Amino acid sequence: MSSSRTRSGVVDVTMPQMGVSVAEGTVIGWRVEVGDRIEAEQTICEISTDKIDTEVPAPVGGVVTEIVVPVETTVAVGEVLARIATEDGDMGAAEAPPDAPAAPAAPPAHDVSPAHGVPENGSSVGEVSANGAPSPRRRRYSPVVQRIAAQHGVDLERVPGSGRGGRVRKQDVLAFIENGDAEAPPLHIESPYKPEPAPAGAGLSRMRRQIGEHMKRSLETAAHCTTWIEIDMGRIEEARGRLGLTALPFVARAAIAAMREYPSLNAWLEGERYTAHETVNLGVAVSLGEDGLIVPVIHDAHELSVEGLAVRIKDLARRARSRELTPDEVRGGTFTITNPGQYGSMMATPIINQPQVAILDLEAIVKRPVVVNDDSIAIRPMTILGLSWDHRALDGALAAQFLAAVKRHLEEWTGA
Repeated sequence: MSSSRTRSGVVDVTMPQMGVSVAEGTVIGWRVEVGDRIEAEQTICEISTDKIDTEVPAPVGGVVTEIVVPVETTVAVGEVLARIATEDGDMGAAEAPPDAPAAPAAPPAHDVSPAHGVPENGSSVGEVSANGAPSPRRRRYSPVVQRIAAQHGVDLERVPGSGRGGRVRKQDVLAFIENGDAEAPPLHIESPYKPEPAPAGAGLSRMRRQIGEHMKRSLETAAHCTTWIEIDMGRIEEARGRLGLTALPFVARAAIAAMREYPSLNAWLEGERYTAHETVNLGVAVSLGEDGLIVPVIHDAHELSVEGLAVRIKDLARRARSRELTPDEVRGGTFTITNPGQYGSMMATPIINQPQVAILDLEAIVKRPVVVNDDSIAIRPMTILGLSWDHRALDGALAAQFLAAVKRHLEEWTGA
């Protein structure tokens, strides 16, 4: 969490850097109000970027003196979100500093059924009856919890909360669904949680807009080129059938081996600064259905076997679709693989994930007749790998050599 101390006892809470390619984020819900006393690491708000929706913890304990950014406002990394007076400051528990502007009113809570999926204020507060006596506390829920509950028909009043003061967290809702208590149909295989379809003419979702802006910036920044190569996946099909795995971890393992031969592809290009990385932090694109996609990162992927890669890919994909990824798990990628072939596609031109210099595309594995042994025809499981690369950092010969190395590692697979 990013923060800075601006005056005696007052800390500015700023929009955190969520990854090298993320320049801004949108506040989608506040969990606190001005005057609330909070502890360090307590969630104060939720933000959304083109990569992830996440909770922002307080960097220090103290009293919230100002909420600077209203809900649904998009701000740049480093801009102030809120201010906290620490316990060692000289300020009153709920007083703003004399030179500070008036704090905006906290967003109103929406008293609606969770089935409508309308976000409520995240804090849990009591209400006062007409005679001034406190009435029973009404549970309030974060936007993430509300959206998951709306998708699965969960009555949040039935969900036990494990958070502070019995607050219901997203993990509680997911556990409730997994235990079979929800009334919704089984989870969709590709996107276990999707928001309600937007009404006609409502436009794109926030995440879809941010993904589009990020991709447009990438096209405007990088000199995109794409090179394809055809690969006989016979040995991989045999190995993955034996191990019960998909083709993706095998291709990932082969790509990592090829990057050891051609390390120029495991790199960033930021402006005119080119940085080749020794460590392979492998990004794997995961579909979120109608809500877009996300690229979680397997850090130190070069240290993993094909079985280890398979476990990590499966775990990250599951948690990505359940909105359980942490900010660290979507940043720092040095090379990305995307796998549209699982849906049957044959060829694509993926867009580079900035500031990386290349992205590898795995297409469908299809049995078809090919020429083998110079003059024979056989039925072989074939696929096409596509490599989109940045012509500012690489050239066509290097891209072709890298793909040839991936092809060699896959076609000569020995189980290593």
